[in-house]
Amino acid sequence: MSDIVTVGSGDFALSLRLPETGMPEILAFGRPPVAADPLFEIERSSRINGMDVAVPSAVLLPSGGMGFFGWPAIAGHRAGRDFILAFSGWSAARDGAQTVLSASDPVARIGIAITLTDHASGVLSIATRLSNAGDSDYQLDRCMAASFLAPSGETTITSFTGSWGREFQTRRETLGNGLWMQENSRGRTSHDRLPMLFVESADQRFGVTLGWSGNHQIAIDRTDDGQRLVHLGELFEPGEIILAPGESYQSPVAYAGPHSEAFHAFVRTELVQWPGGSMSPRPVTLNTWEGNYFDHQLDSLQAQASAAEALGIERFVLDDGWFGKRDDDTTSLGDWDIDPRKYPNGLKPLVDHVTSLGMQFGIWFEPEMVNPLSDLFTAHPDWALQVEGRPLLASRNQLVLDLTRRDVSDYLFSKIDAVLSGHAVSYVKWDMNRDLTHSGGRDGRAKTAAQTRAVYALMDRVRAAHPDVEIESCASGGGRIDYGALARTHRVWTSDCTDALERLEIQRGASVFVPPEILGSHISADPNHQTNRRHSLSFRALVAMAYHFGVELNPLELSAKERAELALCIETHKRLRPLLHAPGANFRLEPIDGRYVWGAASAEKIVVIVAQGPQMVGEQPSPLRLPEQITRFRGTWRIETVLPEEPEFIRISDGQKRLLSGEITFDLANAGLAGLPLPMLRPESALLLELTPNHGRQMR
Repeated sequence: MSDIVTVGSGDFALSLRLPETGMPEILAFGRPPVAADPLFEIERSSRINGMDVAVPSAVLLPSGGMGFFGWPAIAGHRAGRDFILAFSGWSAARDGAQTVLSASDPVARIGIAITLTDHASGVLSIATRLSNAGDSDYQLDRCMAASFLAPSGETTITSFTGSWGREFQTRRETLGNGLWMQENSRGRTSHDRLPMLFVESADQRFGVTLGWSGNHQIAIDRTDDGQRLVHLGELFEPGEIILAPGESYQSPVAYAGPHSEAFHAFVRTELVQWPGGSMSPRPVTLNTWEGNYFDHQLDSLQAQASAAEALGIERFVLDDGWFGKRDDDTTSLGDWDIDPRKYPNGLKPLVDHVTSLGMQFGIWFEPEMVNPLSDLFTAHPDWALQVEGRPLLASRNQLVLDLTRRDVSDYLFSKIDAVLSGHAVSYVKWDMNRDLTHSGGRDGRAKTAAQTRAVYALMDRVRAAHPDVEIESCASGGGRIDYGALARTHRVWTSDCTDALERLEIQRGASVFVPPEILGSHISADPNHQTNRRHSLSFRALVAMAYHFGVELNPLELSAKERAELALCIETHKRLRPLLHAPGANFRLEPIDGRYVWGAASAEKIVVIVAQGPQMVGEQPSPLRLPEQITRFRGTWRIETVLPEEPEFIRISDGQKRLLSGEITFDLANAGLAGLPLPMLRPESALLLELTPNHGRQMR
């Protein structure tokens, strides 16, 4: 019988049959492992005008030209020849949780190695490496990282789209008979085509994502027998990947998992590399951008830091405007020297003041960009990505530096290193505010893929030199949120839009693949700077409460009442933070009639956050039915705390008052069956409930 290779265990595994020639056949995916069986050896005959020799269609990384007529996951050629790939001589080498499948094509002189990893979280990952064993160049047009199999029948996908300020908008669609395709060519992960989706059929559901921050491609192809192959990989520019003799192409890593909890566990335990080896409590952050913009005044910033510390804030981040002659966004990107006009004695007086208060100090950089109006561009105009004969297209008054050049990356590292080495910096907000265009190098060839890898290399170099410094991935907000960036950073700026109403949907979508403590969420000023909406401070705070909590305003501009309310919200977050950010504790429900519900639960405490977005249509809100993840704790419980003290209810009954005041105890199982009959909230308001076990109390 053929060799069967299985990666994973339990109910979510991948079982493959290694052929004599061709690609590994997927016997089962997202199912328990299968063992060798004569059924798997039976050739399947096709219709009369089909191939005389059976050609499996449900295979890992199919290639065309030899009887597979679907969408090829690997394609290339050698000056028009060797365009067919037929690998043989498969072997499997296992080392712990990792299995490497290797084969070669002696005709095309191409080798392949597929690395499959079983992660403790329940996530599986696959990456592919192609090598040129010939004596001439091989042009690689496509090489997906992985293929995953979805069963036949009606299949729905959940994907994410959006734009600046409206990232992670959830979309559901039913697949048809044709090819479903998503291609992103923005040069960064993007706001509108996130490399993340869930696939769902009548009897199976799984998610896939690509750990890559550049151009990507996701293709879902229907096989001859009605199943579907989900392919993920890098999207190449024309002629971008040409392998010289002896060279190899290494794909990004593609991941698959059964549910959000598995992806969250993987991010927490394996993907994010924390200073010291483990995550410290996520510090409440004050970011200076919306409170100051480019108007940096040392006395005011020091006073803001003192006010922040009095509120309970733990990290102070100095945003854009501290370098060059940066008075607006038209100038000085690339000139990473401290502005002597704003900081005549350098940054040290501000940094020392912040750290003397017991807070961490963070600072903003946008290393990959340069303004045409800057000393750096004047001295080195050739350092920008450009294509000879084509105009330099600016975006946000910016051009992109060619980080694939060693002199450019060395310059940027030296500037970042000087600031980090000379000051007590604990945190870098790493921004990237434009898409890539005319991304060519001095040789005239496309550099998009190489640029992404060069960004990773610079991040890795900074991390190696300053292992105790955390990095935030920001790209016009949520434009670079992916598992490639998260392997090098510790937090993402979820969106530049801090409007709490918009954040309800943004954070719900982002939470599918990213745990809440990684998603930056800040309380901003009223009215909001992006939408001009006005919201109560409690609504703004509760929408941000469960995530990496922060403040995006000038604390000196708050009234005494606002300061007291904000201090209470910060104290509440810090008190609940161990539970809100605990592994496996998070839950979220699908919105019903504009009502969003999320939180965290343990056997000792349940935190439920309820936010009403748009006005409800129903005459009454449906009872809040808690999920099995919560009700499994069993026992009798009561509502101990409600925040704010006076939620914005439209109408409330006497029984609801007694429930919210903690007078009524209830069986937790019934909170899943009948639900909690909460009052209707006014639109754009929220409340937080703390539930505790009713130890020793009589149920009423």
